Amino acid sequence: PIIVTYSSDKCIHSQEMISVLEKLNTEMHGKAFIKYMDAVKYYDAACNVPVRELPTQVLINPDGTPYIPSADVAGQIGGFTIYPGEPTGEHVFTFHEGSLTEDQLRLILADMGVK
Repeated sequence: PIIVTYSSDKCIHSQEMISVLEKLNTEMHGKAFIKYMDAVKYYDAACNVPVRELPTQVLINPDGTPYIPSADVAGQIGGFTIYPGEPTGEHVFTFHEGSLTEDQLRLILADMGVK
């Protein structure tokens, strides 16, 4: 699975998440790809993703499809958005808008199949 967090090092909520993201990326090496993208510093790269607020996580399943949270995860963690592509309306991205704790990230990763 892939979790990319778009944010800015100037954002207090992002600063709180950066160490968790780094820890999980190291711990999950070979199991999941977890990265942080400074959407302000690297605007040209980030502008291809329709991020509405910072921080925002883009969540992708191991097979490359957009992650759809289980009812259990969606019930415990609010803020998921299913983003339809133009013009077909096909589900192209799943976002989580706002900060996530380490426990919430682990819950999402487990829901994505990471053991």
